[in-house]
Amino acid sequence: MNRKVHIKTYGCQMNEHDTQRMVDMLREEGYTPTDLIEEAGLILVNTCSVRANPENKVYSFLGALRPQKARSPELIVGVAGCVAQQVGESLLAREPLVDFVFGPDNLFRLPEMIEVARQGERRCWTDWQPWEGPVKEFVPEEWVEQGHVEGFKAYIAITKGCNNYCSYCIVPHTRGREVSRSSESILREAQGMIERGAKELWLLGQNVNSYAASPDYGFYELLEELSQLEGLLRLRFTSPHPRDWHNRLADLMAASPVICKHVHLPFQAGSDAVLKVMGRRHSRQDYLDKVRYLRQRIPQVEISTDLIVGFPGETEEDFQQTLDIVEEVRFSQVFPFKYSVRPGTKAAELPDDVLREEKESRLARIIALQDSINEAAQEALIGTEQSVLIDGPHPRIAGRWNGRTDGYRAMTVLADKLQPGELVMARVMSARGHWLQGEVLTADS
Repeated sequence: MNRKVHIKTYGCQMNEHDTQRMVDMLREEGYTPTDLIEEAGLILVNTCSVRANPENKVYSFLGALRPQKARSPELIVGVAGCVAQQVGESLLAREPLVDFVFGPDNLFRLPEMIEVARQGERRCWTDWQPWEGPVKEFVPEEWVEQGHVEGFKAYIAITKGCNNYCSYCIVPHTRGREVSRSSESILREAQGMIERGAKELWLLGQNVNSYAASPDYGFYELLEELSQLEGLLRLRFTSPHPRDWHNRLADLMAASPVICKHVHLPFQAGSDAVLKVMGRRHSRQDYLDKVRYLRQRIPQVEISTDLIVGFPGETEEDFQQTLDIVEEVRFSQVFPFKYSVRPGTKAAELPDDVLREEKESRLARIIALQDSINEAAQEALIGTEQSVLIDGPHPRIAGRWNGRTDGYRAMTVLADKLQPGELVMARVMSARGHWLQGEVLTADS
């Protein structure tokens, strides 16, 4: 029996985290990951349906597998993630090479699914797991005890699902209603990861700052408690929602040396009229007020964002307000996307009335503006001292090491010998594109 597995992953960090969970489960079953598709006896596709483009890539990938399946009928192919949850049985009908599909809520049943497929049964596993109330231990106890650490980084899902139902977004339909884990479970998983070598923890959730274990214990309390764990060098989280962002969080970030000075805070559109139709439940002014307070408390904070251009009804004036926010906030990174219709969402009922050419033009204008902002920001950092957590050696140049600053900027430093997971202070000497270049001053650990 061929026990090599290849997993193709599309989408967000939550999907990347789910893929790592699958890898770890399959290792327990005797599988070995492989980067070579043609070697695999099991191929899984972890899908994303937040936009049309990644969903289309899934069907293209499956189409490319048909010759391999024809040559090796014993090959097992499974489709996971949000597309699987959204289309369910129809995916089995559309793609005869697929043996099973399963949504995010059934992730931990993967070994059972594979065994059913080996018996020759094609099945759809998209039923929602039962839960009562807003708090549920959706991560099994064995995962809490054996949480994966990749080198010196580890990821912890603290919530799953979403209650916001933004009009353009399919996530509440594919990942379900929002559920938070207990703080006890999260803290035990975090402590275990630190004991296994984690120096940097990432907290994950569709709206991570909506976390609420109880009326008196929310994201602020969890962040504060985690930041005090001995041995932890850095604590990050993604992605918060502006509606649930409070100035107390900015105060906590400013006070804690462990919580990184970087926030990915999507605003999606600069026009109140568009935000209202999007169902974002925050205004332009709300967003700017929170960002201004954050910058007041932490002048060096790096803020990144997502935004959509060409949403139904977006005028040139609406788009100009988006440009104005990008100009004022001066984000460290912007992830802009052209609006694409997502079947099943409220926005799908609206006329997609912004021409494709206009969407592409607006996207190009956003990218050009952000490129100029990034260039100026990188130049301004030359001569400054930055805390850098080392990822590993430069892949091509001896004596250079790659890492990330506290604000999540990529940086290469010159040093004789460092270790992945080592925290160093470095002076920025130059900048090229999205990379800073520097030299190490002192080692902190």
